[in-house]
Amino acid sequence: MTAETVPLPAGKLRETVTYLDMVASPGPVSDRPLPPGLTLDRADTPDLDLYRDLQRTIGESWLWRDRLLLDDAALAAILHDPRNELRIARDGGAPAGILELDWRQPGEVEISFLGVLPRWIGRGLGGALMTEALRAAWGDPTTCRVWLHTCTSDHPGALAFYRSWGFVPYRREVEVVDDPRLSGILPRHAAPHIPLATP
Repeated sequence: MTAETVPLPAGKLRETVTYLDMVASPGPVSDRPLPPGLTLDRADTPDLDLYRDLQRTIGESWLWRDRLLLDDAALAAILHDPRNELRIARDGGAPAGILELDWRQPGEVEISFLGVLPRWIGRGLGGALMTEALRAAWGDPTTCRVWLHTCTSDHPGALAFYRSWGFVPYRREVEVVDDPRLSGILPRHAAPHIPLATP
């Protein structure tokens, strides 16, 4: 078997994206409560600047950029749609993590974003957010499928985390994308484990 070599243009990154789904309710979801002192509140019409700040703060290490590329109208069309649900975990008044569920496709729920601020990684918040995601998704009797995706720029434990909850990979793709650090969408020091896509 021979390897295929494909040139990668300057300014581009290559990511392997894994899509996972769950096509039947897992039954009662194990109780992973929020860490003490945290609350999880629904944001019905989230402020766009706050949302972008959360995307940067949570996703900077993993090169989250898709929502940062949207203008106000496009972003509001997603976030202010009643079929899109954003929940914000808070420590007092300070954000600690986000959970975003997309119900726009009948019978399906996409876990669009599940992430925690760096200081909350490894403290149980991710499990608590997934507990809430699955309870909400499968609490709707019309749900037939819950799905999400992750990529090689994400936290190195992300794929194993999703599989541990019962998600099964069903497709992998290779994407070639612009490095968001070169355009200023994210700072150049973001995701230091991923080399800048410079010549």
